[in-house]
Amino acid sequence: KELNLPLVECQIPIIGDDYVDPEFGSGCVKITPAHDFNDYGVGVRHKLSVKNILTPDARINDNAPIPYQGLDRYEARKKVETDLQALGLIEKIEPHKLMVPRGDRSNSVVEPYLTDQWFVRVEPLAEPAIRAVENGDIRFFPSNWSKTYFEWMRDIQDWCISRQIWWGHRIPAWYDQDGNVYVARNETEVREKYNLTDITELRQDEDVLDTWFSAALWPFSTLGWPEPTDRLERFYPTNVLVTGFDIIFFWVARMIMMGLRFTGEVPFREVYIHGLVRDADGNKMSKSKGNILDPLDLIDGIDLDALIQKRTTGLMQPTLAPKIEASTRTQFADGIPAYGTDALRFTFCSLATTGRDIRFDLNRIQGYRNFCNKLWNAARYVLMHADGKNIAPFTIDLNLSLADRWIVSLLQTVIQQTQDAIAQYRFDHASQALYEFIWNEFCDWYVEFTKTTLREGTSEELIATRSTMLHVLETTLRLAHPLIPFITEAIWQRVAPLVARKGPTIMTQIYPQPELGIMDRAAMVEMAWVKEFILAVRQIRGEMKIPPSRAVPVILEGDSKIERSLTENHLSYLTTLAKLDSLRWLDTENPPESAIKLVGNTRLHIPIANLIDRDAERERLTREIEKLEADHKRASAKLANPNFVDRAPVSVVEKERARLGEIISAMETLKGQLDRL
Repeated sequence: KELNLPLVECQIPIIGDDYVDPEFGSGCVKITPAHDFNDYGVGVRHKLSVKNILTPDARINDNAPIPYQGLDRYEARKKVETDLQALGLIEKIEPHKLMVPRGDRSNSVVEPYLTDQWFVRVEPLAEPAIRAVENGDIRFFPSNWSKTYFEWMRDIQDWCISRQIWWGHRIPAWYDQDGNVYVARNETEVREKYNLTDITELRQDEDVLDTWFSAALWPFSTLGWPEPTDRLERFYPTNVLVTGFDIIFFWVARMIMMGLRFTGEVPFREVYIHGLVRDADGNKMSKSKGNILDPLDLIDGIDLDALIQKRTTGLMQPTLAPKIEASTRTQFADGIPAYGTDALRFTFCSLATTGRDIRFDLNRIQGYRNFCNKLWNAARYVLMHADGKNIAPFTIDLNLSLADRWIVSLLQTVIQQTQDAIAQYRFDHASQALYEFIWNEFCDWYVEFTKTTLREGTSEELIATRSTMLHVLETTLRLAHPLIPFITEAIWQRVAPLVARKGPTIMTQIYPQPELGIMDRAAMVEMAWVKEFILAVRQIRGEMKIPPSRAVPVILEGDSKIERSLTENHLSYLTTLAKLDSLRWLDTENPPESAIKLVGNTRLHIPIANLIDRDAERERLTREIEKLEADHKRASAKLANPNFVDRAPVSVVEKERARLGEIISAMETLKGQLDRL
């Protein structure tokens, strides 16, 4: 059956299609195949006529009735509503919210507009590309992103490759005056291929190829393809592609399809998918929000006024400038200090957790700048005690101290951890292993242990410790170089001659390999006990507010022969690093009133009679607990308020919950100290 279309006065067919939701509205809908993607599909299925009623600037064209021609789309919609009401054809009008596409720069509503375009039939290209991932020729890291790849590829549609923009590869198609189309590499080839004389006027298509079409050719087109060049033979296929998850289909899939089509081989063996960088609150960085951070500003630093000018210049929506300036002044009152390239690189590596988005916080980069400074200062210490001194090439047969044997053994472990992490593209694990080793083990522990040997050791022990310090430092520099290349290169240039490393740069040196055979398990067990002892004394000092400069007496209680032997063998380490006044074992008498910690199977007592003022300490702890209880009451009330929990941003609520947890933990610690008093 057909019905009369009001306002246009033409007959249109009534059709049935499962695209229409019978539960929504009247269950009937007017189809506009030229101006809606889904309607276009319905029109194709039912062979409906297709009429475009819009001009390129979204005004009504001559295909519409005369009263609407030339009107803007919004004006035309209002007039249609008015005219239908005048004819008594409106039953009711209801508000209805729907999703509409908007331009990412202009924010204008984008209207579907039917035009002639060039397409690639993709299904024959997709099938071998799917098989390449299924059979393991290409692997995704993390592997779960292969599911996203398959979802796109198994529901693929023909690819529109023509674009109406200024820059790009020109569509290789020419038209004569009758509209006939000819495709070839250039106009000369067109005339030869189609036997056209010079009399025939030809006009090249003004469209350009989709950027992703050109990008899909990148892995081989840059190497001289289609010629069989040496570069193509040597570098194709590549090992790994590093990219974000948001372009798995746009770029990764299309490179695979094109590579297999034109070379017969996959373009790469592995695809490492990283997350997107967001701001500290989890928002996507964008110019309109004014939350973008330029890596160069983080490396070199920038003052507040320059940062504001940079963020507000050239905005698509200038009205946002005051808002962006205000937020910038709040967030960066003193501008951005210079953090350096290595600190920025290490920050991103540490945050690169398997495909998850990165919340970028300046506090993190500050911490890793401190890490770089820590490495620099440790290197200065090593060079100060080794440069110009008697040094032997490092071997495991030197007269190594417990600390030397321990750090060399630990180094083999961190080499293995770092290599395993990099092989799995877990740069966060690699950076964590390096951070823990360099900051905590090498700088905080080993450097302190060496001070005892360098002060009290024999000539043989001095040579062994100097050699060990240099060996561990130089190896660690090579291990960390891919993550922090500049500081490691600068230090290595000073260290390399002392360990007889030849070559102009650290970049050409062999990457460290673990030597598991030289690991001393017994030394690692002994050192674990020594560190536990020192930490126990330091913890009691902290809890009892005993000044770090004050030496303390320690009494040990227990019957472990092994731990008695460890105490005797490493007394110099314990005395120096724990700052002991005296150390003795209990025999039969009862211990005096003490603060106590358990170290292995031994009870460690520090008599407190003459170390602290009990009454003053009780008073101080009571005041701090009362202050925390008041903070706890305020935070609890805030989180119990539905207006705050429901209306405040999620990040703000989570921050308040985390703060409450910290308050509770601090209260428990202080109450425990008060109980012990």
